[in-house]
Amino acid sequence: MRVKSNIRYIDPKRPDLSLICEAADVVKKGGIVVFPTRTLYGIGVDAFNTEAVNRVFAVKQRAEKNPLSVLIKSINDVTSLAAEVPSVAVKFMETFWPGSLTIVFSARSDVPSNLTAETGKIGIRIPEHPVAIELVSSLDCFLTGTSANLSGYPGVDCIEHLPPAITKNVDLVIDSGKLKGGIGSTVVDVSTTPPTIIREGEVSQEDLFRVF
Repeated sequence: MRVKSNIRYIDPKRPDLSLICEAADVVKKGGIVVFPTRTLYGIGVDAFNTEAVNRVFAVKQRAEKNPLSVLIKSINDVTSLAAEVPSVAVKFMETFWPGSLTIVFSARSDVPSNLTAETGKIGIRIPEHPVAIELVSSLDCFLTGTSANLSGYPGVDCIEHLPPAITKNVDLVIDSGKLKGGIGSTVVDVSTTPPTIIREGEVSQEDLFRVF
């Protein structure tokens, strides 16, 4: 494992568990970690740590009216965040998780308001990148899954393209090489009837409608 400032290099096929533990410890202490997802790099903090979430907004220069999504370990974790789980959401989860589909639910009342940007809704996804899976699995808290970019700019598929303003303001960067790239996950809101596609990404509108 090579070390360069706050950047740690990891093999995506055989993640170094000691580095995963280091990243998890950073998150538990309220720090910020940049980590790989299937398509783009993401920014992770303890989703229920209000100060850490506020740091994410500051680092990304993101308007506080834009909520942050959350990564979870399994479908069973959804009820800890969502006030209700419609039957169509169950179909989406069973079909597309783990994967590039973020499902937006009505949030439970105990979900922090800065995480939901006071929308009363929470976006949830199960990751599929090996490093992200190991990181999420090593935590006893939920991890934010927002992209590692400055607000208004594209996400990055390699650490070399990570804005310096982000690199210097996070506590740890996990570099697993060039990712698939693209526009990231599809976002669908199941708190509406019928569900609303907020953003079309890896999962196509046709695939969603086929399941629906």
